[in-house]
Amino acid sequence: MRIARSLGLLLFAVVLLSMPAASNAQIGVGISVRIGPPALPVYAQPVCPGPGYIWTPGYWAHGDDDYYWVPGTWVLAPEPGFLWTPGYWGFNEGVYVWHAGYWGPHVGFYGGINYGFGYTGVGFWGGEWRGREFVYNRSVTNINTTIIHNTYNRTVVVNNVTNVSYNGGPHGIQARASERERLAEHDRHIEARHEQIEHEHAARSDRRQWASENHGRPAVAASGRPGDFHRDVVAARVDNRADHRADRPSNVAHDNRNASRNDRPTNAGNRDNGSRPNSAPANNMRQAKESRPVPQGQARGNPHADQHASAPRGSSGHDSAPHSNNKPEPHGKPDKKP
Repeated sequence: MRIARSLGLLLFAVVLLSMPAASNAQIGVGISVRIGPPALPVYAQPVCPGPGYIWTPGYWAHGDDDYYWVPGTWVLAPEPGFLWTPGYWGFNEGVYVWHAGYWGPHVGFYGGINYGFGYTGVGFWGGEWRGREFVYNRSVTNINTTIIHNTYNRTVVVNNVTNVSYNGGPHGIQARASERERLAEHDRHIEARHEQIEHEHAARSDRRQWASENHGRPAVAASGRPGDFHRDVVAARVDNRADHRADRPSNVAHDNRNASRNDRPTNAGNRDNGSRPNSAPANNMRQAKESRPVPQGQARGNPHADQHASAPRGSSGHDSAPHSNNKPEPHGKPDKKP
């Protein structure tokens, strides 16, 4: 009897050890908290390190009863044709719930959050796949055209001009998934890559990234490569909104949901890669535009340097439209350089 019991306990231990350990990474696990995340910080985009990298925007993760900022960074797609759908916080029944991001052939719903740099709250407009090659939209991404030759320039329209970081609730983004976004949920998906999870772990272990330490302005708001918080990093900026209200000519920002019906918006201005903080009025239908110089230290490979300032953070390139694996219009052909 004792032998049978011992064998049973041994078998149970083997089963426990063989089970994969659950990761506490916010990027892959949905959790809920009662206090909402801080506003999205203002920051610029580091230059793209090379062809095939796709921008993954920064976000607030939660642990140890506090939020910490996971910097935006460039990540290689897991396979050609795949795009990143960012994770987002959603308010539901009195708590804030994290919905994890994923890779897939189409960009799904991410709460209507304007993460910037092509993630306007609806789809992604920082680039698109053409066959097995990713082509970058110079209007909203910081690329060096001496390194990356496959580019196009397409202006886009921004509707969501706030830096609110969650969906739903009395003060959150009031957006619902479109039919296209609901269909994207049924695509084949790949979870966050290993380097993305390690990137979040690095942010968690750095006390400068915690909201209680940085008060919403993390020391590393964006990094050129995952997990590297020392080279090619960008700190958050002050969101000095009053400083930018006088220099914006009128330019109507169409509603994102209407824009998704038309794959090629035409009323828009170019913007550079977040060289100045944006103004973030609470009205999602604000008419706004701003011209910005390219910040020092960024690549000069983007000749189209004035973009909408209707997005909240210095995360430039907040453009609105559905996901970017739509066929390009005639004037959007890649600019290939020898």
